[in-house]
Amino acid sequence: MQTIEVINKSIKENPAVMLYFSAPTCNVCHALKPKLLEAIENNFKEFKIVSIDTSLEQEVAAYFSVFAIPTVLVFLDGREFLRKSRHMSVDEVVREIERPYSMMMS
Repeated sequence: MQTIEVINKSIKENPAVMLYFSAPTCNVCHALKPKLLEAIENNFKEFKIVSIDTSLEQEVAAYFSVFAIPTVLVFLDGREFLRKSRHMSVDEVVREIERPYSMMMS
């Protein structure tokens, strides 16, 4: 179970954080999640990934203004950098993170 406080602490303490919002009933979420997590882990070693089940943690979803699933929020240096909902590809997410992430880590 994730709390808003724990998630905000992770965002503050880690240079790169991805929040992945999904639900057990979302087939797209289940198909996308393993591919996306693998791509992030392979390409961006410093990323902390937090999975949030919106069916259990509705307050967290509302706090981050997430109203559709799957939704991916990427925070770099404590600020929201990227927000993708519903229709996204793994390559698209990786491509959008690549340059700012490499600049931040060099």
